[in-house]
Amino acid sequence: MNIHTSQINNELISDIASISLSMFRKNFFGIFHGAISARVSKNRFLINKQHAIFDNLNADSMIMLYHKQDYRWNEASLHAPIHAAIYKDFSEAKFIAYAMPPYLVSYTLKYSILKPKDYFGYKFLAPSIEVFDPKDYETWADRADTDIPRYFKEHSHCFMLIKGYGAYVYARDLYTLAKIIALIENSCKVAHYNADLGEIFQASPKYDI
Repeated sequence: MNIHTSQINNELISDIASISLSMFRKNFFGIFHGAISARVSKNRFLINKQHAIFDNLNADSMIMLYHKQDYRWNEASLHAPIHAAIYKDFSEAKFIAYAMPPYLVSYTLKYSILKPKDYFGYKFLAPSIEVFDPKDYETWADRADTDIPRYFKEHSHCFMLIKGYGAYVYARDLYTLAKIIALIENSCKVAHYNADLGEIFQASPKYDI
């Protein structure tokens, strides 16, 4: 175990690694794309390092950060400022993840609102979910740590869909964190297949009455 995680419960790191592996297998995380963190105390949180591989997280893949930036932030995920800002503003945030599920990313490039057509998405997410448009990709990295917490302050739900970028989610436990991301991706996947089926039925003469 490295010196930056030596005081962390092994079970917490194991649980994060297990959830990360599951989300990697679902293609919610890329090889080096994504971020996952856990609040450890009021002013500290554990987050993956910059070059962590999400199907094999361990103590050496993680680093403990204080909200006040120091040398350790140089090793941490580039998403660390965003996670720190969310933890600072939302006491109910115990875990945070940034994921880029492919159906979600694809859906947000075409639509500005997600209206889940499946039962579980409608029931457990919302009847209608706004897609946030970062507009200028060139400056998004500089604005994300202010725009994302601001979005959460202005909306009642704990997840944010970002056009062409992915989703930010916070939750009280790891299970709920992964569940929300899975529900969002499934709703986008259902919407994708539903649109394809609609085009097939409209285009094929064998469905004419």
